Amino acid sequence: MRSRTGGILARSSAARATAPGPEVEAFLAGYDPEVRAIALALRRLVLSVVPQAIEQVDPPGRLIGYGLARTYRDMICVIMPLKAGVNLGFPRGVDLADPVGLLVGTGKRARHVRVATLDEAAAPALRALLEASAAQLSRA
Repeated sequence: MRSRTGGILARSSAARATAPGPEVEAFLAGYDPEVRAIALALRRLVLSVVPQAIEQVDPPGRLIGYGLARTYRDMICVIMPLKAGVNLGFPRGVDLADPVGLLVGTGKRARHVRVATLDEAAAPALRALLEASAAQLSRA
């Protein structure tokens, strides 16, 4: 099912886990093929960790968000494609355990991981960060 609210396109169905919908495809169409591949690999990772996540495409914000509801408060992570890589952002990243030291950023709360290759997108440490971010919401 798809809805349009405040410029954000949202889609929350089991089918999206295997193939991205037209909103995701259209959003990623303007990026380099390698960046698209990394973004889609991260999308698959996010949806494998949190299959019930609501996917929201925000073209003006240049990101795809994943959360348990359509609010920033309930956001687990965001995928932000760039010219040469993809940032995987965590709204409460300062509170995540990061033994490998992947998280970077200087924001008050948010942190991100810069993913430059498909191999990096498959790193077990990314899965651990996603699991911890999802767990933050279940404890709140």
